[in-house]
Amino acid sequence: MSVSFGASRTADGWQFRALRHPSFLAGAVLTALVMTIAAVSLHWTPWDPTAIDIPAKFQPPSTAHWFGTDQFGRDVLAMIMRGAVTSIAVSIFAVGLGAGVGVPLGLLAAQQRGFADQAIMRASDFVFAFPALLIAIMLREVFGPGATNAVVAIGIFNIPVFARVAYGAALPLWTRDFVLAARVAGKGLVRITVEHILPNMVSLVIVQATIQLSLGILAEAALSYVGLGVQPPAPSWGRMLNEAQTLMGLAPRLALIPGFAIIVTVLGLNLLGDGLRDIFDPRLARER
Repeated sequence: MSVSFGASRTADGWQFRALRHPSFLAGAVLTALVMTIAAVSLHWTPWDPTAIDIPAKFQPPSTAHWFGTDQFGRDVLAMIMRGAVTSIAVSIFAVGLGAGVGVPLGLLAAQQRGFADQAIMRASDFVFAFPALLIAIMLREVFGPGATNAVVAIGIFNIPVFARVAYGAALPLWTRDFVLAARVAGKGLVRITVEHILPNMVSLVIVQATIQLSLGILAEAALSYVGLGVQPPAPSWGRMLNEAQTLMGLAPRLALIPGFAIIVTVLGLNLLGDGLRDIFDPRLARER
């Protein structure tokens, strides 16, 4: 019989706590808004986000172009909408890669201990020493720039993060009575990890994934800003900032609008992660 440590955090009443948590509600609304805009842009945008119309360049906001046009006559609103897809997709795949590799490694380290424990954790420290930007530069030299390389670079950087979270959460669980009972019942280490350890730490992984998603948005924008991420003509918030940096005196909105989009997205995910952390563990909220 498994006594769920994580389940105590998500037991009856978590829905009630979620509805009363302002940070969670604000984050959920902002995140849902960005996700909705990204989903809509896959099927409809007011203009083609890649269409160049030089005679229409630098048009101010109007009923035809709500956010105006850029130096190439492209509709800024359409680019912002499609850029949301780029940022969200890169971040989700990168975090998925990091969690998909990092969590099993952390669980393995906590399960095996000894040499395997030290080898995995020291390897994580080594990988963590390389920022996503440096990894992206190395990948570009081998494979060239592109969205796939951005996903891999950010994903590799996320691996040690999730490995440490999983290791830190799983290690104390191995001393719990329900794990000792499972061992006495004859269950193997892998079965105990899957049936008892992982379910009791999944809430921590979810919270960390939410936080890493916001960092992934920033990382994708940074990589695109320096030309290592999504390549033209695909819209990207980071590349919009790069193209607008020399036009601040002429059309500051070209930098302010994508910058605001990044701020709203990252803020929403951070508030969502903060709210989830308090909901899964109400003791943290009471300690504040």
